[in-house]
Amino acid sequence: MVRPPTYFRFLYPGVVWNKPTNEKILYLTFDDGPTPEVTSSVLDLLSSHQAKATFFCIGENVEKHPALYNRIKAEGHLIGNHTHTHPNSWKVNSDFFLNDVEEASKVINSTLFRPPYGKLTPRTLFSLRNKYQIIMWDVISGDFDEKVSAEQVQRNVIENATNGSIIVFHDSVKAAPRMLEVLPKILKRFTESGYSFLKL
Repeated sequence: MVRPPTYFRFLYPGVVWNKPTNEKILYLTFDDGPTPEVTSSVLDLLSSHQAKATFFCIGENVEKHPALYNRIKAEGHLIGNHTHTHPNSWKVNSDFFLNDVEEASKVINSTLFRPPYGKLTPRTLFSLRNKYQIIMWDVISGDFDEKVSAEQVQRNVIENATNGSIIVFHDSVKAAPRMLEVLPKILKRFTESGYSFLKL
């Protein structure tokens, strides 16, 4: 599903799906980093287009690659918490999941949170909503799916992004072959069409 179905919005009250605006603004987000070489390449591409983005980082990756994490912040991008070990809230105990988020918060200083796989239980949703602004999306590129071509990833974004869309990419090793092929094309196409890429 490139765009989340309407019923998802009813399942997760009080979370952010997009930022409605009449202006030509898009919000790129990158999940699962920081990842050596991949995240660095993303940062270089964003810089070349004067674009800002929001990176939802995994705590254990931040611990492994602090210099890369600090580069994201130093270059003016926003950081969000994406848990410490990337558990699926639907498949683990709620206490385990909430503790994992708290562990990540020790190295990720942010009030933004995005759940792995976009999944929260009622308990984790209501617990986290008191502390974080929970950020979902209205366009998911599909770059993480190895069965999806780069061409389809590009179409997913171009055909679905509108003013104020929050777009999901992944700065992970798995997604890199598709994401790094598509990202410069997305940046070029939308910039030439008068869009700005901002952090959330």
